[in-house]
Amino acid sequence: MTGITYSVDTQRIQAAANRMAARLATGEVQGEIAGLLKSQTQRRLRETKTAPDGTPWAEWSEDYAATRGPQHSLLQGEGDLDDDLMTYADARSSTLGSPLIYAAIQQFGGEEVGIDIPAREYLGLSDDNAREIEQAVEDWLQEGFR
Repeated sequence: MTGITYSVDTQRIQAAANRMAARLATGEVQGEIAGLLKSQTQRRLRETKTAPDGTPWAEWSEDYAATRGPQHSLLQGEGDLDDDLMTYADARSSTLGSPLIYAAIQQFGGEEVGIDIPAREYLGLSDDNAREIEQAVEDWLQEGFR
């Protein structure tokens, strides 16, 4: 054969891929994602008061607003919803939720004690939330190849 050839030994690439697969199996990045989901949701509860799509939450009814003090805000009474956000992560998923019954009522709406409560969606990803998670995963992957 005339000319020139160049061969690449792919063992280093395979070794890096094996290291990355082992890192992914630990659930480390999924735990990081779960932590981001929690902090993003807490920011929504404490500051933005909007659904993940940016829609502002429905205000309180006049009668209910009359029972609230200056320390209260939408979905922030005593802080239980914020405090009881729970995360779970394993090698395949990242999960955020709440064991509180009224957490589901706030997310989806419904009737509680004969009062119609509008949905105030607080769980979910905004476009900015998704980009933040994608960047964190990209950073984590790059770290694994160093």
